[in-house]
Amino acid sequence: MTDFWTGVLSFAQTTTARVGTQLLQDFGQVQASQKADGSLVTQADRWADEEIRKAIASHYPRHGILSEEAEHKFPDTEWCWIIDPLDGTTNFTRGIPIWGISIGLFYQGTPVFGYVHFPPIGQTFHGFWSGKSGITDVENSAFLNGRAIRSSTDDPSSNHFFNLCSRSASLLQQPLPCKIRMLGVASYNFLTIAAGAALGGVEATPKIWDIAGAWVIVQAAGGAWVPLDSQPIFPLKVGQDYSAKSFPTLVASSPELVPVFKPFLERQVSD
Repeated sequence: MTDFWTGVLSFAQTTTARVGTQLLQDFGQVQASQKADGSLVTQADRWADEEIRKAIASHYPRHGILSEEAEHKFPDTEWCWIIDPLDGTTNFTRGIPIWGISIGLFYQGTPVFGYVHFPPIGQTFHGFWSGKSGITDVENSAFLNGRAIRSSTDDPSSNHFFNLCSRSASLLQQPLPCKIRMLGVASYNFLTIAAGAALGGVEATPKIWDIAGAWVIVQAAGGAWVPLDSQPIFPLKVGQDYSAKSFPTLVASSPELVPVFKPFLERQVSD
């Protein structure tokens, strides 16, 4: 790994640790307001967003930034950071300890580095994925707390998990081949699959900042990421406003499980 990538990892570690320490002080103690799209936001979200953006501007002044609470248009820069300063705001405001800080670094519109830190539960995921980006100086790899992780190769059973978002709750009426979990955090939904804890998961309306960090880690861990609208997600388009665009997604722990889980989702759409 080159000095550039070592620096990127160190920057993500330092920045999210500092911001996470402060967020822990506000955890369960702040009031939320509702945004136009119905999601919640707090002063803690806005503070964390500003702190991360300032840190990026200081360390990587030539890099662009797209974030949930500020700039939503994808910039005309070779490198761009996409940040969700507090993924799981509802959990955060209600005192439920599953929420995190998500950062993704994009090269020419495609994510190549992801880092997601969950302060209350002491879990930090990161990964590198060169894919078709043309980058050759980093090894595809995924980690949880510094330990290499791989997604599961198990077959579904009643002792395995499948994660739902709240907007996919109608799937509960169907005989899914796994136990259901609803975690309330898009990135954690998918990262549990990367770590081998769940076999699949679905998010009906995630935004780009919900998936920017987790996408890399899932890919590097061996999972299968399937856009449910059949449209390729990446590369992102310069100048496009991503504030209202959703990316309905199925993630499976292996490509072989995609045809197992996908029919349930297609059935939901047709009902």
